[in-house]
Amino acid sequence: MSETLVKTSLDDSIYTITLARPAKRNAISDRLLAALEEALVATPDGTRVIILAAEGKHFCAGLDLSEHQHRDPFGVMQHSRSWHRIFDRLQNGGIPVVAVLQGAVIGGGLELASATHVRVAEPNTLYQLPEGRHGIFVGGGASVRVSRIIGPGRMCEMMLTGRLLDADEGQRLGLSHYLVGEGESLAKARQLAERIAENAPMANWAMVSAISRIDDMASEDGLFVESLTAALTQTSPEVAARIGEFLERKGQGPRR
Repeated sequence: MSETLVKTSLDDSIYTITLARPAKRNAISDRLLAALEEALVATPDGTRVIILAAEGKHFCAGLDLSEHQHRDPFGVMQHSRSWHRIFDRLQNGGIPVVAVLQGAVIGGGLELASATHVRVAEPNTLYQLPEGRHGIFVGGGASVRVSRIIGPGRMCEMMLTGRLLDADEGQRLGLSHYLVGEGESLAKARQLAERIAENAPMANWAMVSAISRIDDMASEDGLFVESLTAALTQTSPEVAARIGEFLERKGQGPRR
């Protein structure tokens, strides 16, 4: 019987993907990556939000060095590109992803978390990029995604020194968006997912598809794509009804 490395469940329009390798602190092996990709490909029709969680005390302790294979340079590049492909599907798949973080969010685990759109952390969360200590370089997208969150200078310092960031530092730097009490992260993620699911699907698609790409563009190109994206979303049939609802609530204060 094969080991179940990733578990999935669907509740209404919220699809939960759970890393299920707690004995290994959910360290990333090729089999775990393949199972994650399979779960993403199998996202049910009608899913409005994905929750990415993990069993046990740790979100993901990074690359499973016990399964590390010697590869030639081209093999290493292909392996890295497979990580990019899977994490890109997470970030740019058109569906908002809410991550539930606790314990170790290290190396490849931080690369995985940084590909999600909303991150909820618990007080015991620890962030680290220890590749320098192992004599290797990041290969799962950290030089783009993590660097954009915390800045290239700080990322370089984290890799050079192997410094651990605690939950408060991670919150301050933007590695998490919400910092909650012990044991509260999954419930908070669910609450946020339900709120996000209330948005118009096309608006959610636009936000998670356009913003990171616009960040890659020159300003004039980004503004042009912004206008195109606005044209797509603001002319959908659902918009008139939502604006009408807003006007009826005028004077009642912001909706929470």
